[in-house]
Amino acid sequence: MKKHLLAAVSAAAFLSTGAAFAADGPLKVGVLATLEGTYTVLGEDGVRGLRTAMAVRGPKAGGRDIELIIQSTDASPDSAVRGARKLVEQDKVDLVIGPLSGSEGIAIRDYSKTQPQVTFLNGISGAQETTYVTPSDNFFRFNTDGAQWSAGLGDYVFNEKGWETVATIGEDYSFIYTQVFGFALEYCQAGGEITERFWVPLGTKDFGSIIASLPDDVDAIYLGLGGGDAVNFLNQYQQAGGDANLIGGSIMVDGTVLNSKGDAKNALIGTPSAGPQADTWDDENWKTYVKAYQDAFPPDQRFPSPSLLATGYYNATTAAMTCLDEVGGDLSDGHAKFRSCLANLELDAPNGKITLDGNRQAVGANFVSEVAEQDDGTLVTKLVAIKENVPQTLGIDPEVFAKIGLPSRETPECKSSY
Repeated sequence: MKKHLLAAVSAAAFLSTGAAFAADGPLKVGVLATLEGTYTVLGEDGVRGLRTAMAVRGPKAGGRDIELIIQSTDASPDSAVRGARKLVEQDKVDLVIGPLSGSEGIAIRDYSKTQPQVTFLNGISGAQETTYVTPSDNFFRFNTDGAQWSAGLGDYVFNEKGWETVATIGEDYSFIYTQVFGFALEYCQAGGEITERFWVPLGTKDFGSIIASLPDDVDAIYLGLGGGDAVNFLNQYQQAGGDANLIGGSIMVDGTVLNSKGDAKNALIGTPSAGPQADTWDDENWKTYVKAYQDAFPPDQRFPSPSLLATGYYNATTAAMTCLDEVGGDLSDGHAKFRSCLANLELDAPNGKITLDGNRQAVGANFVSEVAEQDDGTLVTKLVAIKENVPQTLGIDPEVFAKIGLPSRETPECKSSY
């Protein structure tokens, strides 16, 4: 009797392990992307980036077929959690890739802690808090955050452009707080002054009151807008006769805006910005990736060059597939081998080498650029300079950085030293 009982227990344990591993079955991957709302165009290109990675590497990883389940969100934390719950608790996915927007990322980090059996790879969301504050053991971010995306920009506009005073406009949520945080730290330490900060709700249609309130006595205006908000602002700003020098947040000058319909985007020509890529980078790995993106979709179903949203999802998917191949598709023991591979991976990404720090947050290159018009009339981000190996603390002593406070409407203060 005892022998039979032990045999039954052993068989149950074997079946349990086999269910967790199931190396001969399909691997279910859930994808969160903003396919509704003001960031719809961004989400669509994020999905194209993911599909480009699969086109490059094939439909299998670790010897297993990949079954994609794509779930739409609208950039709100609630929609991201609803989508993740559906993917994890109903569809029973093994991995989740996403989300796209900053506050979504914070919400998914928190949700991931309740689902330790699933591995989450960030899509491209860039709020600092997602990995800097109470990081999740099963949440990995292979993109630098919004503050890291600002590295090099403050120095450039103060020292090279000579713009000593700036006002900022930004969408009122965590990612743009992080973008302005990174820009303000560097710009103010260089000697610049931020005179006013304006905040608008995500999805703003009418910028009339903000445009009327913009100061005339500043050297430039920093624009932390994206998607439909960016296009709406540019249209209304031009109609109002605005002609100030502009500084672009990363998604203000991304391909999702530079390839929008209408002429308002031409106001961005010459605008300096910074972010995780530059369209004109003359690097073979980058050019190979751009061609793969172009080959994966007909010209009328993509941008001329991948947006940073596409690149983020491409990198997350490539990291996942690389490590699945490395471990032979083995997701047993709570994905232990797979997660160890992710944590220690040096990703040879198209936008430079990416490694993860102890919080599973990307350390990588950042690109300072200016918007330029090409011979065919299209707009691109033209490379000015590259900042290598930018950490989440931006080169500031970690203890000093922690005392600055988390990104918010008023943080950081505009100070020359910390």
